[in-house]
Amino acid sequence: MSTKQYLFSGFGGQGILFAGKFIAYKGLIEDKQVSWLPSYGPEMRGGTASCSVIVSDEPVGSPIVTYPDVLVAMNLPSLDRFESKVAPGGVIFLDSSLIEREVTRTDVTVHRIPATKLAGENGFPTLANMIIVGKILKELGEYNDEGLKAALAKVISAKHADMMEVNRKAIDLGASL
Repeated sequence: MSTKQYLFSGFGGQGILFAGKFIAYKGLIEDKQVSWLPSYGPEMRGGTASCSVIVSDEPVGSPIVTYPDVLVAMNLPSLDRFESKVAPGGVIFLDSSLIEREVTRTDVTVHRIPATKLAGENGFPTLANMIIVGKILKELGEYNDEGLKAALAKVISAKHADMMEVNRKAIDLGASL
């Protein structure tokens, strides 16, 4: 049985819920059992946001992620709050453009991605989240063209279809790191 628990965290407006929804839809498309549980503060932009995602071969009993296998920290408060919760042997992906401090744990793998900086330099300043998603998929061996296209088609509405290609570019950039 394979189960992976993700926790995405950052400021509102960084695409935390969108990134989590993308991972959840990708799991559904690949015939996995999935839960997606968003959580955000009263402010839509600038407040804290987090998203728990579980992707499993077996039915998911609870949507709560207490000890994530994968932590995505898009800001320093998120790393400070959740670093200690990552399961031993887990993986932390952090936006090194916004987080200067080092991870203190030695029993986890850390990927420091300058996602906000890269997003700005490449003409898609709001897609640091998808750069990190690309890196996650590559590192976990889950990067596949069909799954990516299908999941993007689910999370990007027809009204914003013009964002399909730019999201794909951000994912590909993350995967190339």
